[in-house]
Amino acid sequence: MSDTNDDPLLYEKEGHTVTITMNQPELRNPMGDPRLIPLWQQSADKINADQDVRCVIITGAGKHFSTGGNVKNMGDRGGDKGTRGQSPADARRRYRIGVHRIVRAIRSIELPVIAAVNGAAVGLGCDMTCLCDMRIASDNAKFGVTFLKLGLNPGDGGAFHLQKVIGLSRASEMFYTGDLIDAGTALDWGLVGKIVPLDQLMIEAHDLANRVARQPPDVLRMTKVLLRTAQTNELDTVLEMSAAMQGIAHHTEDHVEAVDAFFEKRPGDFKGR
Repeated sequence: MSDTNDDPLLYEKEGHTVTITMNQPELRNPMGDPRLIPLWQQSADKINADQDVRCVIITGAGKHFSTGGNVKNMGDRGGDKGTRGQSPADARRRYRIGVHRIVRAIRSIELPVIAAVNGAAVGLGCDMTCLCDMRIASDNAKFGVTFLKLGLNPGDGGAFHLQKVIGLSRASEMFYTGDLIDAGTALDWGLVGKIVPLDQLMIEAHDLANRVARQPPDVLRMTKVLLRTAQTNELDTVLEMSAAMQGIAHHTEDHVEAVDAFFEKRPGDFKGR
């Protein structure tokens, strides 16, 4: 986690918004660099601990969002970067202590996350966009889950995430064919919510983040918890959690401020209390 331009992951806070930028453009922002694992976790922890943060943007430096794994490293024979020659147990362990920790870190972010997809999002790069709550794509963006073309399964949890965003049938088509889809198709399938020209991408992402950031911050976090809970639980569970969280929300200063602002026809001034 750094704002030094040579680091593989950049962290920048502006107002109530944090932007995380994958910063290895010469390698198309791969996710297999061991240096990234603690940086993602540190970023998530810092965001969750900062009550002033209300929205997060994830994007990639250069021409691509992320093309996932480093295929060159997969082809290395031997050496600590290669996957050949490992036992199945070693390979499994490498995933669990590697990219799985990145997936869990992004998933743990308590605030709304926007993916600003500035080019190719392939493999874990595509799956990462599905970990985000909202997705905006540049008009040159492409998406794919090409694991089978490399003789691999989606080892990063993509089988869980992608079908929740676009449904089982569309996800199956993407996984089983390995085809890339363009931004227009991604919009039609519900993988992204909006397409904009590349030079407008971050402007649109920050505009959306600013609209999110106008909401009461504690209730914003609780709403994300409810949405995530509803993905994997029965209605009765969601109803019980909704009642508990609504009971908390009714007793916040921000709720009082929101009601006053509504009747006074002005924006609310929310403090997270």
